[in-house]
Order: sequence, then structure tokens, then C-alpha cells
Amino acid sequence: MTLMNLAEATRTMPRMELLLDGFEPDFEFQPVPPLPESEFADRLRRIRQEASAAGHDVLLVHADSIGSYKVSNSYLRYICDWAREGMLVIPTDTNLPLALYTVFSSSVVLPPAGEPVLVDNIWQVGTWGRETYNRPGRALDRVVEATARHLESLGLSRAEIGLIGDGTSAPYWAGLETVLPGCRFAKAHGIVDRMQRRRSKAEQAVVRAAAQLACIGMQAAYHAIRPGVTDHEIYAAFTFAQMARGGETGDGYQIGINPYGTHCGKPYGHVVRPGDIINLYISAVQYHGYTAQIARMIAVGDITDEQEDVLAMCAEGVEAAAALVRPGTLISDVANASFEPYIRRGYLSDADSRTMPYNWSAGDDGAPLRVPRQHVPDPDWEAKGRRINHVWPATRGPHNPNVGHSVSMPKMPPYNIQSNNHAKLEEGMTFVLHSQWLDPLTAGANIGDCYLVTDTGAENLSRHVPLGVHRVPA
Repeated sequence: MTLMNLAEATRTMPRMELLLDGFEPDFEFQPVPPLPESEFADRLRRIRQEASAAGHDVLLVHADSIGSYKVSNSYLRYICDWAREGMLVIPTDTNLPLALYTVFSSSVVLPPAGEPVLVDNIWQVGTWGRETYNRPGRALDRVVEATARHLESLGLSRAEIGLIGDGTSAPYWAGLETVLPGCRFAKAHGIVDRMQRRRSKAEQAVVRAAAQLACIGMQAAYHAIRPGVTDHEIYAAFTFAQMARGGETGDGYQIGINPYGTHCGKPYGHVVRPGDIINLYISAVQYHGYTAQIARMIAVGDITDEQEDVLAMCAEGVEAAAALVRPGTLISDVANASFEPYIRRGYLSDADSRTMPYNWSAGDDGAPLRVPRQHVPDPDWEAKGRRINHVWPATRGPHNPNVGHSVSMPKMPPYNIQSNNHAKLEEGMTFVLHSQWLDPLTAGANIGDCYLVTDTGAENLSRHVPLGVHRVPA
């Protein structure tokens, strides 16, 4: 099929807007409101208390714009519900108000959602640059200057300053060290990072709703999948179903379709055919700033015995890990249990995350591993004039040497469910358990559920979609 024929097919296919005709999820979505201001007030109290105990006079919290209306971390949203870039000044003296310097990039949108809570003093820094704005200067320098002046006005020109940010914050911190030579600076992001381990009841309700949206999207995808539809249409069906009910974004997931069970792809125009294995890896459905995950496999018609074995093995891995989820269980025990089906079948020799082969590992002694060069036929990609000339990934094994990780806000540091994590599960922890395997050009699977640790056990937040393989007749 030529590109012209593809364009003509796109114009004439009436099914695109009809794929969800008659779709209704088999449960009712339970929306929840945004977190109340009291939740943020409690966070601020705890942050100030820990900062004061560490000897900090003030905290500076930074997130930068990374384009497409996204920011580099969720620290500002977690502390004051601000979803855009900014420099937040938090004096540890509770008599001093918070201040926010923001709007220093063009990737901004107006609230709602995300009007900063508990912040009365908000300044718009402005965008700078010769070519775009015909104004000399850099926004970075303006933020640094404004922050320094504000600290001086508070009598904090010779202060202990705690810094909360990420890699994009480095030039801001360097600038402040230059203009405030009398101050001492120390990283303080651990204050907020430690608060990410356990979710409050209000946060749990938001994550539960995000998981429901992911399940509804998955059910919509199942409704749309049949031979002849494209990966774009499946992706769109999932996106429409969850975003129409309140999901914040539609780009936090992957779709992989081919005869080999490959996951972690994006739609490119693949047409579903008999023998295909489809992976919907929902890395994030976002709701009120929090995310949930789910991963499912779909088989179209008959598949090989080896593929069936890998699909069954990964489902057993999730079930074995989930059976241990309760307060007090060692995280390493959960991870090790998930790999028992792999070891029993001879796919792995042990569950040690340090030595386990995985899809993106390096070669011997840590040297870069050459990706095998080989033509992999793909008629839908070749119809666009391109070819796949390498075997992806370069190694067989799990996608990662773990069975999951924490589910939180975007860009927050995670903890992993793997053999070297000997911490104990606690009530309020939310994480995904996803069991994965991929032998390039042979067989693969990626199956996972989102879990909340409760007072007495566990709640499967993505239970509305069965864990087993979804079968589509050819």
C-alpha cells in the first residue's frame, strides 16, 4: 500500500468514529474531587517541621518547563497544587508567607486546574530572549535575581537554604550561589521524597480513580480490537474512554503489536492481523496529578505454544507476587516470588536483580552491547517507505530486573519491587506489579496490576479487567 493509498483509506474509513459504538464499561466510574486544601496544609506543616529540624531557614522548590505544557518534576504540584514551572520560596518561619515566581516559559496554560493553594504572593517573571520576544536577557537569570531579592527582603541573605528540585534546577542553584555568597546551600529533596512512600486516604482515593480510568480504557480497547483495525485506532479508543471521564493526559502509555509479543511501542499504523499479540502497557493514566498503571496482553487468533507458555508464566508471576502483598512483607520476598515461575520453567536461574539478564542490559563486563543487525519484515512500516533493520531489544529476559515499582506523581523518585529492596510493605503504599519477558522475534509478555497496601492486606486497583490473556477471534 502506497502512502497515497494510506491517506485515501484514512479519508474513507467510516469505522474510526464508530469503533466505540455500543461500548459501556462493566462498572461505574467513581470520580473523586481534587485533594482538599487541608491536605496541602498538612503537607506544608510537615515539610516546614522537617526543614526546621534540619537547620534550614528557607526551602527553595523548583520545577522547570520541559515543553508541551509539561514540567520536569511534581514537587510544586505536590506541595501547592501548581502544575506549571516555578520557584517556590518556603520560609521555615511559619509567620512568613510562601512566594511563587512563575510563568517564565511560553509553555503555560491558565488555571484551573492547579491554582496554587496556600500561596498568596505570586509573581509572573516573564519570558525573555532576543529572537522570540525582542527583549534582552534570560528567564533563568530573572528568576535567580527575583528569588535573591525576595530572600534579602526577608533578611535571609545569610541563611541556610534547602534546595528541592532536579537536574534542570542546577543552573538556578548555581546562579543563586553566585549572587548570595553569604548563604549556605544543601539538597533537601529527601524531605518530600520520603513523603511519597505512603499515600493518605485522600490520595488513595485519587489513585483508585486513576486505576478505574485505566480499566475503562482497557475495556474500550478490547471493544475496538479486531482484525483490520490499526494501532492508532486502539490507542485512540483507550484514550477517548479514559479522558472523556476525567483523565488528564493521553500519552502515558505504550502499545506493541506484532507476532512476537513485543511491548513498549507507540502507534505507527500497524494493522491487526491473525497471529498478532498485542500489549497495552498503561504506564500512566493521570488523574488530579496522580497516576495508575495496568498492563494486559491480547492474542488475535492462534498463537504458538511458546507464546502461550510465556503468557501463562507472566500471569503466574503477578499472581505469586500479589499473594504476598500485605503490611510487614519484605519487598524482596514479593519480587522473588514473582520470578519463581520463570525459574521453574528454566527461563531464569535465580531472582537476583544484580545478575539477571534483562532487555536493556549491557554486554559482558558492562561494555556496550551491539544491537543485532537483521531485516525484520513489517509490511505496515515498509508501506511508509521505511524498514526495521535491527532486532529490538538486543537481549532476551524481563524488561527490567524487577517486578514493579511505586505508582506516584510524574517524575517523583520511585522505589522498586526487586530482590535488593529489603524494606517492608506499609499501609498506604501504591505500586504496580508487572511481570515481563521478551525473547526477540520469538515470544513476549507484559502483564501487570496496580496494588494498594491496606491495613490488613491488599486491594487490586485494576481488578476490573481480568489478568489473563484477552482472546480475539481471527
